[in-house]
Amino acid sequence: MEQPFRAGWFDLAATARSAEIGRCAAAAAAMGPRLNATVCLSPARRPVSGPLMGMPYVTKDIFDRATRRAEWGGCRAPGPAENDAAILSRLDAAGGCEIAVTALSALAYEPSGYNATLGRTRNPWHPGIVSGGSSSGSAAMVAAGAAYLGVGSDTGGSVRVPAACCGIVGLKPGWGILPDTGAMPLAPSLDVVGFMARHAGDLLRVWSALTGAADVPAIRSLAVLDNAVAPAAEPVRRALLEALEVLNQAGIGHASVDCAGPMAAADAAALTIMQAEAARIHGAHGAEAEPADPALMRRIGKGLAISDAALAAAQDAQPRLRDAFLTALGTADAAVLPVMPFPTPLASVVDPHDPDFAPRTLYAMTSLTRFVNALGLPAISVPVGFDRRGTPLSMQVIGRPGGEMALLRLAATYQSLTRWDERRPPVCTGASLQERCA
Repeated sequence: MEQPFRAGWFDLAATARSAEIGRCAAAAAAMGPRLNATVCLSPARRPVSGPLMGMPYVTKDIFDRATRRAEWGGCRAPGPAENDAAILSRLDAAGGCEIAVTALSALAYEPSGYNATLGRTRNPWHPGIVSGGSSSGSAAMVAAGAAYLGVGSDTGGSVRVPAACCGIVGLKPGWGILPDTGAMPLAPSLDVVGFMARHAGDLLRVWSALTGAADVPAIRSLAVLDNAVAPAAEPVRRALLEALEVLNQAGIGHASVDCAGPMAAADAAALTIMQAEAARIHGAHGAEAEPADPALMRRIGKGLAISDAALAAAQDAQPRLRDAFLTALGTADAAVLPVMPFPTPLASVVDPHDPDFAPRTLYAMTSLTRFVNALGLPAISVPVGFDRRGTPLSMQVIGRPGGEMALLRLAATYQSLTRWDERRPPVCTGASLQERCA
């Protein structure tokens, strides 16, 4: 089990890659049910020749296959679909190898990984903390070494948050770059397809293969968003500042800025758009979840109360809000802040049926990610250490338009200078899966 945590997919020899496809399939079969991270295993198929070289990937259950339509976290009846989702077709054509379909929050509309009907996905690092959502299953399977690539979606943090909770790299591309045909819509003005991996270098190759993107100038200067960093919990703040020092020694400087105003305005727009669009699309599907998930029904009810005029105003404001944020960054190439303002919370704190439930904590899980979706900018979550519990901590870097390659190169540079990506979750060490995940 050690090799996958030492090496990225493209660092392996051809013979090792062939063996790894089989190992990942076996790991998905064993770990998926125990982590409650998989919906089903994918039919065995021989990957085509292509730049991904058979890369084993898992995909969130919002993407259709012609043979099996996505079930949206238990909110859609099973059956066939008309076609494969466009992003899955693109991955397959590039030589990817799907090994499993993964679990998510109902309608991809909850940030902790909680699912009232299907249960929560367990975090490979600690069974008592959340895996993050809504792309919880993909993040957990990648973190546990059962896949090299996780496919997810991000409407308000649904790639970045689970990536942070599970200690892997999570890329939220800019809006509209990747195709979303055949994917479940939540809030189309905010939705993007995103990716997760243990190694940023792997995501660089995936991004290049799927988009043909040309290389871009490297990030040399960072704006540290003090209004988000200063109030963060001490372990989060300390790990982020130590990561900045590592990057500074590599010649990537930083300076503090205050973006409180632009961030608050963008966050308000994101909430309005997310709630209103989700309610207009999924009112009927949410009703299928009642009474198992009254929290989901309340979210949809809030969205139905938002007027068409308020939704249109928030949508119209998006370009202006993006310009205001970018102006606040000055000459910096990218912005840095935490993914979440606190370490990964305990599952009990975000479970609405638990006596310890703290709704403000659930809301705050995406308080530093939602606004980025309203801006339509690319962002990445990068592991930068561990707290005293031995659970991961991450930073978030927000790029300028078209900056996905630059973000991935920055993350790869950081990982080359540190060794956090070599740490293995306890679920993959001597303790039995049953013992860790009971």
